[in-house]
Amino acid sequence: MTKSNKSATLTIDGKSHELPVFSPTAGPDVVDIRKLYAQAHVFTYDPGFTSTASCDSTITFIDGDKGELLHRGYPIDQLAGKSHYLEVCYLLLYGDLPSASQLEDFEARVTNHTMLHEQMHFLFRGFRRDAPPMAIMVGVVGALSAFYHDSTDISDPWQREVASIRMVAKMPTIAAMAFKYTIGQPFEYPRNDLSYAANFLRMCFAVPAENYEVNPILERAMDRIFTLHADHEQNASTSTVRLASSSGANPFACIAAGIACLWGPAHGGANQACLEMLREIGTVDRIPEYIRRAKDKDDDFRLMGFGHRVYKNFDPRATVLKQSADEVLELLGVEDNPVLQVAKALEKAALADDYFAEKKLFPNVDFYSGIILEAMGFPTSMFTPIFAVSRTVGWISQWKEMIADPQLKIGRPRQLYHGATLRDYVDIEKR
Repeated sequence: MTKSNKSATLTIDGKSHELPVFSPTAGPDVVDIRKLYAQAHVFTYDPGFTSTASCDSTITFIDGDKGELLHRGYPIDQLAGKSHYLEVCYLLLYGDLPSASQLEDFEARVTNHTMLHEQMHFLFRGFRRDAPPMAIMVGVVGALSAFYHDSTDISDPWQREVASIRMVAKMPTIAAMAFKYTIGQPFEYPRNDLSYAANFLRMCFAVPAENYEVNPILERAMDRIFTLHADHEQNASTSTVRLASSSGANPFACIAAGIACLWGPAHGGANQACLEMLREIGTVDRIPEYIRRAKDKDDDFRLMGFGHRVYKNFDPRATVLKQSADEVLELLGVEDNPVLQVAKALEKAALADDYFAEKKLFPNVDFYSGIILEAMGFPTSMFTPIFAVSRTVGWISQWKEMIADPQLKIGRPRQLYHGATLRDYVDIEKR
């Protein structure tokens, strides 16, 4: 971020205040209001922080109008098409694509940290059997700080590095164990001879009674889901991680806070909402009815999984994931699954309808990820935990960047107060 030749002038009660303007390498200029309160004794008002830059970052850039998502400058479609998840993890964490030896070393470090402390098994068994997997993940990830004391000192760069590797490595194990616990099956330990995605699928679906071989098409689809959800700039959960981190909280607590925020249906539950909509539609013959409802501005019904709040043109992640969705459905078929039949027919109907083309309501990444996870056999309750596994590396990258920032300050948003002004206490017998 560099200071530009431009400045902004704000006039309040006849007095002008000059504000510096910074120019990023990409995106709009930013007005620096850090000294505004000291100079003019006013705050800015921006509910949802939709027009406020809370930090400067070098990790991820989104241009919603162009349908562009860059990680360290690399387009997401290139990364998802040519790379794999752990290589993207390295890129997010360290800033550049690794050499062959660097990638081999990184993959070995992650693989060798996938197991959980054995006593943590008792922690899982403390939850009710019908506990939502996300509830389990929030608790277990927060509890990591009780088991790994040697990586909680955020002032030590080495401990920050160890904590980063541990969380990337252990999150799939935690999510898989949460899944196994809720369906009443024994935990499957991770295997060091499998890829990150294959290991996760095996821990979720293998049972001791028989061998389980991960299909390469499903492995690739899972890897792409992880890759496409790895980071997404300063979204709600990432901002939560940064805000928690600003207080000096340990990294495990900060990531648990991010998971809790992701749990909200407005954030991490989009693909789950999409599947629930498909189930509501029920059968292919009802699709025209729901297409009509989606076009009716007086009807509250909305097609979930179409369009995107950030991407005003198209979701660059959806094109890549559509390929995997087609491959998975060809492999597993849709004949015996009415939800997938509805999904394929709805996709075809929406893409052929001029209304959706004009409104740029194309299927997004949540639509295709929901289809893939449904076809693989995951219940919708596991969709957001899988999102959390994917996004962990983004949270950690943002956390590491923030901790190393010399301008780090504890987050303290201001408010527009509309409450009562000063009043005196009245004794209870006089009220």
